[in-house]
Amino acid sequence: MDFIVDMLFGQGIAHSIFIFAIVIAIGTLLSKIKIAGISLGSTWILFAGIAMSHFGMAMDSDMLGFARDFGLTLFVFSIGLQIGPGFFSSLRAGGLRQMWLAVLVMVLGVIVTVIIAQLTHTPLQTMVGVMDGAAVNTPAMGATQQAYFDLTGIDDSTIPMGFAIAYPFGVVAVIIAFLILKPLLGIKFKQEDEALKALSNENKFAAKYSLEVENAQIDGKSVSEIRNIIARQFVISRISHDGNKAFIADSESRVYRGDKLFIVSSLEDKEAILAFLGRQVDMLEQEWGEFEGKLVSRRIVVTRSEINGKKFSDLRLRTKYGINITRVNRAGVDLIPYQGMELQLGDKVMVVGSESAIDKVAELLGNSLKKLHQPHIFTIFLGIALGVFVGSIPLVESPQIRLGLAAGPMLMAILIGRFGTHWHLITYTTVSANLMLREVGLAMFLAAVGLASGDGFVDALLSGGYVWMLYALIIAIVPLLLVGIFARKVYKMDYYTLMGTLAGSMTNPIALTYANNIAGSDMPAISYATVYPLVMFLRVVIAQMMIMFLL
Repeated sequence: MDFIVDMLFGQGIAHSIFIFAIVIAIGTLLSKIKIAGISLGSTWILFAGIAMSHFGMAMDSDMLGFARDFGLTLFVFSIGLQIGPGFFSSLRAGGLRQMWLAVLVMVLGVIVTVIIAQLTHTPLQTMVGVMDGAAVNTPAMGATQQAYFDLTGIDDSTIPMGFAIAYPFGVVAVIIAFLILKPLLGIKFKQEDEALKALSNENKFAAKYSLEVENAQIDGKSVSEIRNIIARQFVISRISHDGNKAFIADSESRVYRGDKLFIVSSLEDKEAILAFLGRQVDMLEQEWGEFEGKLVSRRIVVTRSEINGKKFSDLRLRTKYGINITRVNRAGVDLIPYQGMELQLGDKVMVVGSESAIDKVAELLGNSLKKLHQPHIFTIFLGIALGVFVGSIPLVESPQIRLGLAAGPMLMAILIGRFGTHWHLITYTTVSANLMLREVGLAMFLAAVGLASGDGFVDALLSGGYVWMLYALIIAIVPLLLVGIFARKVYKMDYYTLMGTLAGSMTNPIALTYANNIAGSDMPAISYATVYPLVMFLRVVIAQMMIMFLL
């Protein structure tokens, strides 16, 4: 029986792996527990580690340090790789107002945290840990702990303790804020639903419609000439002359008065295009398929690594194969194609043409889902190495300030996710593969932090740490209420978008689930996704800045 005691309370590699596995297994099992429909998710791993450490199941500090830092690096890099393609586009999209409001929530949270620290004489690093827990942001807590250690050489256990105590209250704080804002703002769901219906009709990205050409000024002009005259983003997919069979339009195709055209454009450009070309006719895309006989449309997935980063102008698909590209679906969003668009692995390209031509395009682009499931770990580990290197570069010599093992790899992952195709890197990972990497990294990090923090956790809680629960509620709820009232009164933001923005500002997926259930639509999820990439990055940076510049 001695080996059992050694396995639980001894030393060595086997002991460390065993304790790690048990902590993660127990925490994962407990994550299934829901109270009032709410679960703390992976945070249970942190609590399981604290409990086991409290009862003497300790580990070597060097082993804990490696597991914590490598787990954090893997976790934040996976997140960065996921949000990278949408990070810069979200900065240019129409969600700038939502992002500004989310940043305002963060700034107010920092102000409230500093005020509480000053009034209560609580160490600032502890309060930053509480703030990270209130924001339900594990990478920020890791960045806080790393920054404090880099600055002082001290591994302060009150940072993860404050995080662990605040986290459950951060989870429910956003939902409490929603419940307070509803009567405070006089929200009536019937009116919100009507507004949402009108808004959803206005905001579809790609519009598809048929029209009859009435403008005599363009009679006989080519498609390229018309595009230059209108100077709008649109695609003439198919043309029918005098009721004859439709054919695929290319840049040299001529358009005559009385022709019927099938158009794909952004919705905001639709009115201008119709005003110039002619009147809309009731002719659905399916009718064009029947009308044109053997002409078919098919969605082809880009799976050949050689195509990764190539532009449509490089491939010359329309010239070589006589087909037309009407849409590109990337990460669930329909984009209107243009000659300078760079293709990425995993893009879904809508191709219209003859069956034989489409088969050739499919062969060129790959269209093999099996290839998408093959792992490309070179990019992942190269990115991690570069991220650690960048995170280790001293930005300021005295005191030495660095991006660290949280912000460095996340920043590099974002850059690789967006620009990796320029360097011929395959950045695509399936959702399941990315989620597995992320969850393994998060589990390692939380288990290591919990095992390192268990000794003294109960004493800290009983000797006044319980008041951190109140601090967490204040840090979370006050900014949410202030920004919620401001957004509604000044910007007239609808309640569903507001809920998604506020949940995203706190990187709180549980609050998003609650908002989606209330809305009965994906409007909260859209605004959540709009602000999430920027907020996730800034939360990590802000936590480090508070340690570096305010301590």
